[in-house]
Amino acid sequence: MLTAIGKFSKSFLIKLFVGIIILPFVFWGMGDVFRGGNQNVIASIDSEKVSTQEFVNYIQRLNLNEDQLKNLSKTDLIEKILSEYIGKKVMTLEIEKLGITINDNALRKIIKNDQQFFKDGKFSRTEYEKFLVTAGVNAPQFEENIVEQEKRRQFLSSLSGGIVVPQMLVEKEYQKENQTKTIKYIDLDKYYSKNKPSNENMKELYERNKDVFFSEFKKIQYAEITPAKITGSKEYGESFFKQLDIIENNVLDGQSFDETVQNDNLEIILIEKINSKKEDENKTKIKNLPDDLFKKIYNLSSIKSPEIINFNNKFYIAEISNIEKKNRSFNDPQVQEALIAQLNFKNKIEKNNSILKDLSMGAFNKEKYEKFALDNQLDVKDYQIKDLKQNEIFSEGIIKRIFLAKDGETELITNNTLTKNFLIFAVKSDYKKIEKGSNEYEQYEAKARLNLINRIYQSHDSNLNEKYKVELNQRTIDRVKNSF
Repeated sequence: MLTAIGKFSKSFLIKLFVGIIILPFVFWGMGDVFRGGNQNVIASIDSEKVSTQEFVNYIQRLNLNEDQLKNLSKTDLIEKILSEYIGKKVMTLEIEKLGITINDNALRKIIKNDQQFFKDGKFSRTEYEKFLVTAGVNAPQFEENIVEQEKRRQFLSSLSGGIVVPQMLVEKEYQKENQTKTIKYIDLDKYYSKNKPSNENMKELYERNKDVFFSEFKKIQYAEITPAKITGSKEYGESFFKQLDIIENNVLDGQSFDETVQNDNLEIILIEKINSKKEDENKTKIKNLPDDLFKKIYNLSSIKSPEIINFNNKFYIAEISNIEKKNRSFNDPQVQEALIAQLNFKNKIEKNNSILKDLSMGAFNKEKYEKFALDNQLDVKDYQIKDLKQNEIFSEGIIKRIFLAKDGETELITNNTLTKNFLIFAVKSDYKKIEKGSNEYEQYEAKARLNLINRIYQSHDSNLNEKYKVELNQRTIDRVKNSF
């Protein structure tokens, strides 16, 4: 159903507008996260509550794929979805305050003007009805969706309406990606490799961070909740799910694991000590526990806080009873690898900071650039870049940053993980021209307009972050992550 509606919405450019603005509430610009309170509320926006069931229904409508569902407990996807959902709720509140409404005549006009429902050059009621049947949605549901999307479009348009993009901004946007750049470059890998981590530095880092290097063993217990146990029937029917809801509510209200399993005569499976690799202290692999179910149980966030888990359409109550941490020795291969990686990363940051300091003081003209290479026995290579996709040496992201370098200037350009680090000297830039009225001009005019709109929306987001107090129930978020 949603897929079909999504296709329809493209004709109104809704996807473009809604995709531009996602309000950043989850990690910044919000009130304090609360942990207590009603466990059936996942978030609040001022006095308005967002129920867990409401949010779960929203997630289910997104049709996440199997891998996404399987990894929910290990990623921040739920937080991102919740952030987007809260953004939409806030947008709805703003729309209501602005009094934006879509009357029946406007709705009728929107639908009748969509060419997807045309036949022989005009609107066809038959084509419209056929679409509804194919999408598996009735007319009131579909039309409500159109009304909501049109309200959002009008709201976002009200923020950015009337924007005229100067030709200079279009040309600037075009030149960012369309130029021939002649450069000199130094790959800094050899520069970093001169400072290999010493054994003394590794030991010092290990001693300072002993608490980080440990193996974690958890005591876990779980029990399957079956229809036979709680209803006396073999069927997963209505009575089973009603009883399951009662059990889950009791657990949320603080009922212990032991009390729950005793009340329903469930069979407990206990594993005294197990690590994240599903091994005990003797490195013996635990059998008779499916990997995916194990991960759901092992990743429960709190000790002695039971949760109901749905796995392959079977239901379990599980808890972490105890966590025991054992320090890893300095000579552990994984510890050695982590220490070397950390010290190498630290070395890159320090050397990059030193280079950036010299750059900020104007210490890298062409002569000093070549002297730096000579002093450190580094190769200076000449190169010409004609296209963003010319990535024999540089990735597209790095080329975009090289294109921003001014002639005669030196830039330190790295990727996010510092695995690629280059000292670039821009020799010459030849900018390509764009013809007004061409398809390319329209494309880059749209990019320039989008950049302007984004600045407006970012400013508006900041105002909304101050205007609305958003609170999240972290325990409920964790429970939702482990419930799929």
